[in-house]
Amino acid sequence: MTRTPKRKAKASARKPAAVPRGKSPARRRTRSGGILAPIRFLAYWCIVLGIWGGMAIGALVLYYGAQMPSATTWSIPARPPNVKIASTDGTVIANRGTTGGEAVPLEQMSPYIPQAVLAIEDRRFYSHFGIDPFGLARAMVTNLTTGRMVQGGSTLTQQLAKNLFLSPERTMERKVQEVLLAFWLEHKYTKDEILAMYLNRVFFGSNAYGVEAASRRYFGKSARDVNLGEAALLAGLLKAPSRLSPARDPEAAEERAQVVLGAMRDAGFVTDREITTAMSQPPTRAKSYWSGAEHYAADLVMDQVPKLVGDITEDLVVETTIDLDLEKKADEAIAAVIDAEGEKLGASQAALVSIDGTGAIRALVGGRDYATSQFDRASRAKRQPGSAFKPFVYAAALEMGRSPQSVRNDAPVRIGKWTPENYDQKYRGEVTLADALANSLNTIAAQLVMEVGPNQVIKLAHRLGIESEMQSNASIALGTSEVSLVELTSAYAPFMNGGYKATPHIIRRISTAAGKVLYENTYDNPPRVLQPEIVAMMNGMMVGVITHGTGKNANIPGWQAAGKSGTTQSFRDALFVGYTSNLTTGVWFGNDDGKSMKKVTGGGLPAKAWSRYMTAAHEGLSPSPLFGLGSGDVPVAAVGSGAGPDAGAARRDSWAEMVARALGTSSRETGPNQGPTAIPDRQIDDEGLPVPPADVGQQQQPQPRRSTLLDVLMGG
Repeated sequence: MTRTPKRKAKASARKPAAVPRGKSPARRRTRSGGILAPIRFLAYWCIVLGIWGGMAIGALVLYYGAQMPSATTWSIPARPPNVKIASTDGTVIANRGTTGGEAVPLEQMSPYIPQAVLAIEDRRFYSHFGIDPFGLARAMVTNLTTGRMVQGGSTLTQQLAKNLFLSPERTMERKVQEVLLAFWLEHKYTKDEILAMYLNRVFFGSNAYGVEAASRRYFGKSARDVNLGEAALLAGLLKAPSRLSPARDPEAAEERAQVVLGAMRDAGFVTDREITTAMSQPPTRAKSYWSGAEHYAADLVMDQVPKLVGDITEDLVVETTIDLDLEKKADEAIAAVIDAEGEKLGASQAALVSIDGTGAIRALVGGRDYATSQFDRASRAKRQPGSAFKPFVYAAALEMGRSPQSVRNDAPVRIGKWTPENYDQKYRGEVTLADALANSLNTIAAQLVMEVGPNQVIKLAHRLGIESEMQSNASIALGTSEVSLVELTSAYAPFMNGGYKATPHIIRRISTAAGKVLYENTYDNPPRVLQPEIVAMMNGMMVGVITHGTGKNANIPGWQAAGKSGTTQSFRDALFVGYTSNLTTGVWFGNDDGKSMKKVTGGGLPAKAWSRYMTAAHEGLSPSPLFGLGSGDVPVAAVGSGAGPDAGAARRDSWAEMVARALGTSSRETGPNQGPTAIPDRQIDDEGLPVPPADVGQQQQPQPRRSTLLDVLMGG
């Protein structure tokens, strides 16, 4: 028996089976690893690089974060204070301050504004945590595919952080700090608070910071009242505020607004119908600069606010005395007269101020066009008033016992070496003071100054409201001392209000935004500066200026009005100051460089503008007489043209009776040399030296015109 076959069978069982050529398992494993290896390799190194990149970014964040102050000391910088200036009815005249507008709460502004901004700038604002990874990735892809920077990835929170804390430079450090600050803002404040801060601080071009400033700058309205199209335009400005400003390029601003409207539709904020309505509205045409005469008033307010409340450290609300309706009418009156006759007569500028009986400034126009020149010629410029100063001379004479019927000789006058002449170089002989004022006779005014004394005239002018320094000399009779239009006009107001001082003021109240009153004016108890009988006589005399004197162009149909014209040397300045029972208004025409106009007198362009404004200002009001004058009760001497001592004596009773009737007192005659104060023949000045009296009628031959003081202010 043999076992050999069995062993062979076992050996044969252990022998591996034959493998076909080219199909070895080792080769199959190698080929399978070759397919997955690059993927595994790429994944591996991505993970490695990601870890190292994350560590590098973390280190970078830690490094730049360490350069910043501790987060516990971070706080929102105070918004620069704004001063809201309002008219008598609460309408905003202007906002003044670095931002150019007040902060408006999110819930009070037009809902279209935040919708437009979110749609075009940060659609996922309410869902991200300060940075938007999806928005950042989208911006990177867009910029890479276009090959240039066309889209930013910053969120509104990041933009706010940059505006609040950082410089505009593009560096890695600033970007890291921006992100950290964005995280802090998101942790510290709600989304609505962040959005409100952003909208009230971001730059909208043309020196407007915040939506309120931008809305008033471009649309002349509050951000509370902005419509859909206007909101789209504002949101579109954020991309390039200066370049897209409608004040600079209205077409580009409108094109960008269309893009914003499309984004709002895509975001679901508006419908196609709403967009169609918005697109049908006329495009915005913003003016190149703040314009409108009301800005002269706003500038005057800003000059006075620090003097009344000190440094401005918080938002303020200033309530003014300005009536915007009167302001508009005053601006229109000035523009109409200059446009019609200014170029022909060589008058390029004008100013107007209108006040009520308390001294409250109701309208103020500082020049022809605020956008062209912001210099306020009504309050800041000082010029000679010419014959518009004469009422103070006559009032001083009345206080010394003279009356409107007092007679003086209109003849050549010599005061020392000075020989004043009338405007027309004619002489009328004996005239009453009433006629002399109506016709602006320089010789009579000069005589009265020498009778009363220059110092007495100056004291009365100061008492009534002239604050500027005046020269104590005979030529003051012709208004050679410079004053501002505001103070001159306010000094006429006592004639209107019955003899009380009218301190000019434009601010009624100053409050904080929270309502705390910081200042309130106290001009409700003015002192008496003229006696009632003096006021009544002056009113009657100055009515004559308009009815038959140099101010005929200042007539107001149906109203009793009084005033005085004034013209300075070589027609450089022309003024008319006058009043009704409601308003006292002064108007000036001239040129900033002092260039002479073409024979423009105070009774010309200024009186025309005065009448135009005052007529418009009194529309709808019931006419009322001036103080001391009944309706139509103007004495003969105020409107007559007779002269001579007998005529003056005959009319004296009518004046006295009129004054007594108006004031409810007994009639009292006040002749030329009678009254409460006797005037000596020769005045004594403050230094005890005699003032030379005027020599009247001694000079028989007309003297040649002179180019110095003799040619000053030839009446009215």
